[in-house]
Parts: sequence; C-alpha cells; structure tokens
Amino acid sequence: MEEQQSHTTVSVKHWQELLNTEIIRGLAGRDFLSLRDFTPGQIEALIDLALALKQARSRGEPHPILGGRSLAMIFRKPSTRTRVAFEVGMTELGGHALYLSANEIQLHRGESLPDTARVLSRMVHGIVIRTFRQEEVEEMARYASVPVINGLTDLFHPTQVLADLVTLREKWGSLRGHRLAYVGDGNNMTHSLMFGAALMGMEMVVATPAEHGPDPAVLAEARQLAARYGGRVEWVQDPREAVKGAEAVYTDTWVSMGQEGAGEEVEAKRARLRPYQVNTALLDLAAPGALVMHCLPAHRGEEATDDVLDGPTSVIFDQAENRLHAHKAILAACLR
Repeated sequence: MEEQQSHTTVSVKHWQELLNTEIIRGLAGRDFLSLRDFTPGQIEALIDLALALKQARSRGEPHPILGGRSLAMIFRKPSTRTRVAFEVGMTELGGHALYLSANEIQLHRGESLPDTARVLSRMVHGIVIRTFRQEEVEEMARYASVPVINGLTDLFHPTQVLADLVTLREKWGSLRGHRLAYVGDGNNMTHSLMFGAALMGMEMVVATPAEHGPDPAVLAEARQLAARYGGRVEWVQDPREAVKGAEAVYTDTWVSMGQEGAGEEVEAKRARLRPYQVNTALLDLAAPGALVMHCLPAHRGEEATDDVLDGPTSVIFDQAENRLHAHKAILAACLR
C-alpha cells in the first residue's frame, strides 16, 4: 500500500533490558491461553518486548534468546500467519520449531491429549496448539510441564490480538482511551479483542446481528475487566452506532474456519451479515483517518470491500507482520 500511514515513533527499551525486568522474568514458564490470564502491565510488557525485537530485526541485530530450545506446534486447523510466525520466530530466537499436523501424529489415531502433552513435555520446551475447542488447549496445559500457547480456538485467538495491540501502539503511541469498533460476526476474534481492549483501558463497541453476538459469558467478563481498568466494552446491533467516532474499525470473516460451505444455514448467516460490510459509506462514519483492521485471511467483497482493505488507512498487512514480533515476544518471555 503506497499510501500507508507513517508509524508513530514509539520509544522502546532494548530487548535485553526488557528481558531482565521483573515483569518479563515473571512470565517464564507461563501458559498463554487467553489474554484474560494476564494483567495490563504484563500485556504492556509483551507489547514493549515485541516492538524491541522488531527494532532488533530491522537493525539486523541477532537475538538468540532461545538457543537450543524447541517448540512443538500441533495444528488441527490450517494456518498461514500463525505457523509462519512461530516457525520463523523460533528460528530468529535461536531455537527450533516442529510442525505437527494433527493428521500425521498419534492424536489422529486416538492417543489422548494428556498423553501427548506428557510425551512432548519430555522432548520440547514449549507447545503451540491450534484447534477447535478451547477445552482442548486447557487440557493440554493441565498435563504439559512446559508452556502451552493457544494458537487459535473457536473461542479465543490471543496471539492475533497481541499483534493487533502492537500495531495500534505503533500507530497511536498509546492505547488507553482510544475507541475501537468491531463489526461483523461475534467470534473468537471478537472475544479476544474485547479482553485486549478491556485490559488496556480502551473503549470498544461490537456490532453484530442478534443471532451472531459474542458469547454472553465472555462479554460479561470483558465488561468487568473494562470497569476495573478504566475502559468500556459494549455490544450493539447497529454497525453505524459502533463505528461512529471510532479510531479503528475491525472486521473478520463471516464464516469461521470449519464452517465453510454453501448450505442454507451458511447462506442465511451471510445474508444477515451483509448490512455489516465495512465499506466506504460505513467507514465515513468513523473518526477521520480511522484505521482499517482485519486479522486475515479476508473474503474480499464480503466482510469488507477492496477499496477499504487496500485504502490509505488500512493496517491489515502491518497486523500480519506484527504476528511475527508478537509471537517472538511470547516465546522469549514464556520459554526461557
């Protein structure tokens, strides 16, 4: 995007200095299952570390923080950004990543998650799992003796949202008090974004059809976190109400992974979501220069139009790039 916004200058300490802070040292050995498991200070520290590692990479400065360490990556769902970011991230941190398709390991033949967790824990220093049910990630973490990282479930996508917060810090210089709108399907991205916004003291308004709203329990917990940390999280059904005055407008695919197809139910869902398309008319209601965000992959012409996704305020490819730096921060902090 030739007309991409310039980055805000963000002052960040050197990665070595950040690694030695008490807050980052305190994350060693921790699982990364959901953003709600962390304090605002811990999330801020991970954002700082991600930006510092990004600067080191741009300078060509080696940072072999995880030399000699290995990461097992169990994928029940296909991936581009998550897989590449973790594999490249481990390599740049001096370690090694092993991609384990669930169809090619013994899980496919009925070996239990607890047994898989116990075996891998004796061979590797961390486990990433990308799967369907959040309960599978939590079960893996219960039985593993090494850190477990949630690479995506149907309920949460915390590593993506950490990268999104990194992107917003780059663009805005700070997070507290800024207004974010999410428009579309109330899915795993919605849930993790609500937690991220609440922890950072942001104002977030979610707009979905009544039939496709966020999980009520997650929404209630996000509102509690927002009240505690000075933010606000709301759910409405009118996309115009959500976008009005927003400094960033976020959307995601209308049909989540594993639900693709042309069945009547899927087509009915698409019909209900058509008024939630992020297009120029909707974006014009946002604050001037509002950022356009999407976690990708995008179904262009469905949840968002090309002119918006490729427009001058789109940061979708910055988000994608920052997956690498955010993942490296999680790995560097938790696997040490």
